[in-house]
Parts: sequence; structure tokens; C-alpha cells
Amino acid sequence: MKYLITGKKGQLAQAFIHRFDASSIDYVAPEESQLDITDEKAVAHAVGFYKPDVILNCAAYNFVDKAELEKDTAFQVNAVGPRNLARAAQQFHARLVHFGSDYVFDGKKESGLYQEQDIPNPINTYGKTKLAGEEVVSQELDHCLIFRLSWVFGAGKQNFIHKFLEWTQKNSFVRIACDEFSAPTYTETVVDATLKAVETGLSGRYHLTNTGYCSRYEWARLITKILGITTFIRPVANEVFNLPAPRPKFSAMSNEQASKQLCMTIPDWEESVRSFLTQKVL
Repeated sequence: MKYLITGKKGQLAQAFIHRFDASSIDYVAPEESQLDITDEKAVAHAVGFYKPDVILNCAAYNFVDKAELEKDTAFQVNAVGPRNLARAAQQFHARLVHFGSDYVFDGKKESGLYQEQDIPNPINTYGKTKLAGEEVVSQELDHCLIFRLSWVFGAGKQNFIHKFLEWTQKNSFVRIACDEFSAPTYTETVVDATLKAVETGLSGRYHLTNTGYCSRYEWARLITKILGITTFIRPVANEVFNLPAPRPKFSAMSNEQASKQLCMTIPDWEESVRSFLTQKVL
């Protein structure tokens, strides 16, 4: 089994690379300058050249606020790129695993966690482009695999844990939103589930998160408890930050279907955060 990984420098791609290196799994992960997923010809050439069995699309434009100003760039990476990968996968008979986002939902559901059958209604540009990516992949391929992720964290800088630790080092107190809820999702959980899904031939669209959910404030409090950080954490409403992009208030998704299909117990978010922090991989 040979894998082609896009978005080499991202934290999710790096988690796959680390696992593949440790397990001697055959893969290629071209530099992003060598594989621009927004260039259809370049994508077709790369897939034809490397001949992967599986393409892992870890490339994404995930700057939620900047996307409001760079809408075309976000659309190119999050929608056009996945379309190009899907077409190349179809042409060269490769499987495509694409990663979506909880931000395809508007956060207004009150009857429980979001399920796969719930109708998306993104409220910001990032969410709209991620939904467009899902849709085009599903249109181009009959047997693709789409995993929707949320609040991804791992060894890297583009995640809440890294940013929060920076804030605590520079400030005597930190304000954290207490009215924004979702499920922190460990890159190692994503890698475990993805490899099992590939092994079992799973296809379709599933929610892949660690189990449970929390507010940003609750997540921050757990981090301070685990690491013994004494910085005061002040819970505030998200609106005080006056961010360019609106966020869904509650976008926590149920991983029940993925867990059932993969016959695996997905760890709680608290357990995964503790595992990550105690391994000192920051």
C-alpha cells in the first residue's frame, strides 16, 4: 500500500508522516511547492508519477478569519484542490481520503450532537469552502472517504493548544470564549481511524472526532490543570473578540457512526489532550 500525502507541512500531514516512518509504510509527501493541489495538471502529473494506492488530502486553507478577506484563495485550496485530487484519483484508480470540518454547520442544533444526516449550513467563508470541497469530491468519486474533523490539535503551531500556551507565557491573564463548543480532536486519533478505514475499505462521509465535547474555556482549564499553569483564565463571550468570521456556537459532532463502522473505541477528548501534553510533543 502506497500513500500520497498533500499539505506536507501541516500538523495532520506530519502526524501521518511520523506514523509512516515509524511503521515503515510506503509513502510520498511532496513539498507544497512541488504539488500545488489547485493546479489540475500538476495534480494529475503527480498522481500519475507516484502511482499511490491512497491519496490523503491533508492540504487545507484553515485560516478562518483571513478567509473572509481571501475568499478566492480559500476556495481554490478547499474546493478546487479537492476536485483536482478527486479527478486524478478517478483517472489513476487511487482511493481518496478527504478531511472536512465541523464548520459546515451553523451551530444552531439543540437536540444533540451533529449527525452525518444533519443538513450543513455554514456561516463563514471557511465553512462554505470546506463544504464545497466535500460536495465536489462526492460528485467526482463514487467511493471516496470523507472525515469531518473539529478543533484538531497535535505537534504543530496551527492549533488552540499551541496558541493558548503562547498567550499564557506573555500575559498575566487570558480571556477564553466560554460559549463556543466542539470536540478537540487529536491528530493521532485521526491517523488511527484513517488507517483502519483504509484497511477495511470504508467509504462515505463520517464525523471523526474524539469523544465528547467542551467549550474553549473548559479546554483551556484542562490544559492549565495538566501543566500546572497558574495564569488566570477569564471566561468571556466570543463576541468580545470582534473576529472577522462568525463561529458556530455549538458544532460538536457525534463519532458514533465512525466508531461503529470501524469497530473501534475512540478516546475521550480529555484523555487525548492529557496524552498529548504528557508526551511533551509540543
